[in-house]
Amino acid sequence: MRSRNVVLIGFMGSGKTSVGLRLSYRLRLPVEDTDRLIERREGCSISELFAEKGEEYFRRQETELLRELAERNYAGIFSVGGGTPVRPENRALLRRLGKVVLLRIKPETVYDRLKGDTARPLLQCANPRERIRQLLESRQEAYEDGADVIVDVDGKEMEEILDEIVKEINKMKILVINGPNLNFLGIREKSVYGTQDYQYLLDMIQRKAEDTGSEITVFQSNHEGAIIDRIQEAYSDGTEGIVINPGAYTHYSYAIRDALASITVPKVEIHISDITKREDFRKVSVTAPVCDRQIYGQGLEGYLQAVDFILGR
Repeated sequence: MRSRNVVLIGFMGSGKTSVGLRLSYRLRLPVEDTDRLIERREGCSISELFAEKGEEYFRRQETELLRELAERNYAGIFSVGGGTPVRPENRALLRRLGKVVLLRIKPETVYDRLKGDTARPLLQCANPRERIRQLLESRQEAYEDGADVIVDVDGKEMEEILDEIVKEINKMKILVINGPNLNFLGIREKSVYGTQDYQYLLDMIQRKAEDTGSEITVFQSNHEGAIIDRIQEAYSDGTEGIVINPGAYTHYSYAIRDALASITVPKVEIHISDITKREDFRKVSVTAPVCDRQIYGQGLEGYLQAVDFILGR
């Protein structure tokens, strides 16, 4: 499970340093700036490092530092350089490090804040306004892809930004995985699984998310490999709990079992019917031993019980 870390990303001038400092008082957590950590390690400023060893060397140092921080048992706030999330490997490391908050900003605001700033190596050019626009445009997709939370900062007071961040980072991110034939709810064996269809289940889970202030994503597949891929994605996408109904894979998919065992977040196996009162083969679960709890025989309500269990951990 990810630590309580908060990671602030965004373009230069978006306010990562000032927001990080004020947020540290709100959350009572220490704050670190990865650029400053690199400066201390290298014994020179970022501008000097760019000039002496080049941008590529600096980017390698960023990645190595993130790798080290992600392995640390430490709760804090991290503000990272504007170019850090551009590398896909860095985005994965940032999500391992903590909940990633993008401070999204418009190029016009950046220019107003940074015009005349000589400490930004990438803005030492003939037309900094155009340079800002081009750089921001080239990075925006990476920023948004790497973020768990996006907060627009243009025209907002600091307290408003902090309120929004605190509200969003307190949402727990839960993944619900449904295996084969769950999409046929309301069609298959109604005497066993009930008459409500799959959309009813999705709507019920959505209401639960709204009621609890959680972020719940639902994934369904009839294919073993796709389920394994989604479990593996949960390792680095910020998922903080998994509810899984593996369907028939419950009874024999050691591959899904091994994937679940690789993820350390709370996990609940759920079955709509009472598997202890059905055919003998359904009484065996190879996936339950790597989950924290197994719920069965509660109908669709079991999904809500599983979410409550994870929220209570």
